[in-house]
Amino acid sequence: MKNLQAFQDFHHLGSAYLNSAALYFRPLAKQLIDQSSRSKRPVFLAINGAQGSGKSTLSDYLCAYLSEQGVSALVLSLDDFYLTRAERQTLAKTVHPLLATRGVPGTHDYELIENVLSSLRMNQSVAVPRFDKSQDDRKPELDVVEQLPNVVIFEGWCWGGKHVAPEALSPSVNSLEENEDSDLIWRHFVNDALAMRMEPLYQFMDYWVMLESPGFDAVYRWRLEQEQKLKRRLESEGALDQAGGVMSEAEISRFILHYQRVTEQVLNDLPSKADLVYQLDQNRKICGVKGADQYLVAGMLDSVQAIQGAQQ
Repeated sequence: MKNLQAFQDFHHLGSAYLNSAALYFRPLAKQLIDQSSRSKRPVFLAINGAQGSGKSTLSDYLCAYLSEQGVSALVLSLDDFYLTRAERQTLAKTVHPLLATRGVPGTHDYELIENVLSSLRMNQSVAVPRFDKSQDDRKPELDVVEQLPNVVIFEGWCWGGKHVAPEALSPSVNSLEENEDSDLIWRHFVNDALAMRMEPLYQFMDYWVMLESPGFDAVYRWRLEQEQKLKRRLESEGALDQAGGVMSEAEISRFILHYQRVTEQVLNDLPSKADLVYQLDQNRKICGVKGADQYLVAGMLDSVQAIQGAQQ
């Protein structure tokens, strides 16, 4: 994403998004610029948000804006580190059938994540994987990072999630858990992966940002919109017939149930800990800002109020 115009064209966004981004996201970008100017290694920004909340769009916006300011950025997605379909099929056979479905903690390559983040921290070139959701599998080729970035943005729906006490894994939160994980094997596997594999990786992150959804009930609609956008893109490229991983509405309804427990846990836990939280309404518009970084929050709110007052 070379610049903001390319970003706008790629995501098919109107002026409303760019105006909102100028108000809420540029102060964050400017802080990243300031931090990177004083650092001998990349600044690592973590972005959390439920499925369809706009993590990728925010990441691309920051990358485009930083580029225009002469600051290089690299966007990494937790999704790109999914295990291959074959590896997940092996987990499904040896641990639990639900692990064939990508997404939950335990279905990522954590050793690869650690290797990539460690290399970037030491200013070493890396090759990163990319996941093709239309094929439900990792792409065969790797992306070689030739220009070492000033800022690394790492986004993911459960990035920042924490494990819970084993006794908290019961009762079931939905029909998927009740009917397909009655012995709690899948739940314990996911919880253990959070504790032992994912949480140790959080030490790489310098700054945490959250796109806080109004609740899990919004996730289905957002995720459906996301899948429809993928379908339209594949249709425009003439590649829909070759896509084996595009889901129907019924498939999405079941798919998101895999995410419910951890999503709700993150919504309960992370807002009080993140440096910056953008509160979203049902339409994904920012309706509030809060966070541990009180200086940035206060300055952002003052700027928003001043501009809104001038427009009245």
